[in-house]
Amino acid sequence: MNDSLTPPPEAYEQPVYAVFRVLVGLLFFQHGAQKLLGLFGGVDGSGATASLASMYGVAGVVELLGGLLIALGVLTRVVAVVTAGQMAVAQVLEHLPEGVVPIQNGGELGLLYTAAFLALIAYGSGRYSLDALLFDRDSATESRASVSS
Repeated sequence: MNDSLTPPPEAYEQPVYAVFRVLVGLLFFQHGAQKLLGLFGGVDGSGATASLASMYGVAGVVELLGGLLIALGVLTRVVAVVTAGQMAVAQVLEHLPEGVVPIQNGGELGLLYTAAFLALIAYGSGRYSLDALLFDRDSATESRASVSS
C-alpha cells in the first residue's frame, strides 16, 4: 500500500475529537432534559420532572447546561471539571451504597462519563468549537505541538 495516499493520523485528530466532544455533550444534555423537562420518559418513566430544589434537579441543571456547553465547545475544561465532580458525587451517594462493582450498582455509565470528562479536561474545546471560533483558542493538542517543536 502506498503510504503517501494515507493521511497521517494527526489529520484525523481534531475532527475525531470534535465528534467525541459533541457526542459526550449531547448525551449528557439528554440526561438533564430527562430530569428537568420530562423528556425521554422523565425521572420515573411517566414524564415526571425533578424538583429544582432536589439533588436530581441540581444534577439536571448541571447535565442540561453542562452538556450543551460541552457539545458547543464553550469553556469545555471548566465545565468538564464541574460535570466530573457531579459524577463523583453520584457515584458516592447513589451507586456505592448499592455495592462496589459498577456493573452491579448501576454506576458504569457514570464512570464512563467521568473518563470522558477527564479527557475533555486534558484536551479542552479543540479546534472545532465555539471557543476556537470566537476567541481564537485551540485545544491543548495545538499548544503541546508548538511547545515540542
